[in-house]
Amino acid sequence: MPPMESESWNPTHRKVRDEWSTQRFSLRGSAGLVVAVGVVAVLLIALPAYRWFFLFSVVIGLVIAGGLALWHRLRPIKEKDVGHKRPLGL
Repeated sequence: MPPMESESWNPTHRKVRDEWSTQRFSLRGSAGLVVAVGVVAVLLIALPAYRWFFLFSVVIGLVIAGGLALWHRLRPIKEKDVGHKRPLGL
């Protein structure tokens, strides 16, 4: 049986490896949202303890968001509160 060639000496293997390294898999926009919702749904179904964690996280997030919305409604940002918008003059 002939000795096996190393990966570094096999030009076809290197070509395939280089092609794989240049290809990228990305989820952007609505595809990423669908994957994120799917992962959360699977975790909610599969792990009962995760349901409580998710519920408490959503409640805390809603309380903080409501508090911030109320704060900014009662104390709107005025023009004088905003710093120099173009410090470089561009």
